[in-house]
Amino acid sequence: MIKWNSKYELGIPHIDEQHQKLFQIADEAFRTLRDPFLVDKYDKVVNVIEELQEYAVYHFRAEEQYMQETRYPRFLSHKVEHDDFIKEVSNINLRAVDEDPEGYLVNILDFVVGWISNHILNSDLKIAGK
Repeated sequence: MIKWNSKYELGIPHIDEQHQKLFQIADEAFRTLRDPFLVDKYDKVVNVIEELQEYAVYHFRAEEQYMQETRYPRFLSHKVEHDDFIKEVSNINLRAVDEDPEGYLVNILDFVVGWISNHILNSDLKIAGK
């Protein structure tokens, strides 16, 4: 699990707060998955993953609005990255969780968290000129 730290900071408060929230939601999913005493934990993890998907869409729209307001020159290519991610996570079949609950959910979380981390470090920091 990747934790939020200062290397992800853009210096744009509302975007930084939203990025932190994405990490918090993902961390909640990992903690839920690893709790051996939690009843219906797989259902709860699926709910958290759905929350993460929804919040990512909300965040992308806010970030895109900021890029448009500041006339960010790489807006279109950045938006394509967001759209591709949304398409990818929309195709995740959360009903398939019953086949191998832990493995399937860990793979989804690894993909989502890895993508978000790489996207912030390789694309979002450029919005702030870093």
